[in-house]
Amino acid sequence: MPRLLVVHHTPSPSLQELLEAVREGAALVPEVDVVVRPALTCSPVEVLECDALVLGTPANIGYMSGALKHFFDQAYYPCLDATVGRPFGLYVHGGDDVGGAVRSVETVTGALRWKRVAPVLEVRGGVQRADREAAVELGGTVAAVLSP
Repeated sequence: MPRLLVVHHTPSPSLQELLEAVREGAALVPEVDVVVRPALTCSPVEVLECDALVLGTPANIGYMSGALKHFFDQAYYPCLDATVGRPFGLYVHGGDDVGGAVRSVETVTGALRWKRVAPVLEVRGGVQRADREAAVELGGTVAAVLSP
């Protein structure tokens, strides 16, 4: 069964809400195994064993979270050649500006040569109904790439 790996750093209620919505959307796609891992504990082996990813991070001082950066630092070389073309999606939450965090993740995923298969979900401030719906759609869209 294809595996979707959701790698996240979720230090706030807003990010928890987005994570749950992504998981909900992915679960709507049949015959896809959804695995959720915190960025600080996700291993390169889990990345190698998955078929697609959704990445979630807060925007911290114009950058991705240190936890997601740590994930990339651990996974980069073991996954560099083995995961070329890996489909992924991204959601970012911040109080104001999330552009720097989006760019930083896109820089690393670009170097890994992963393929973004859904628009980036950028959420500022409190999570609104439209944001939650977009997170459900994000999870479903990335999972659907794996559906037979």
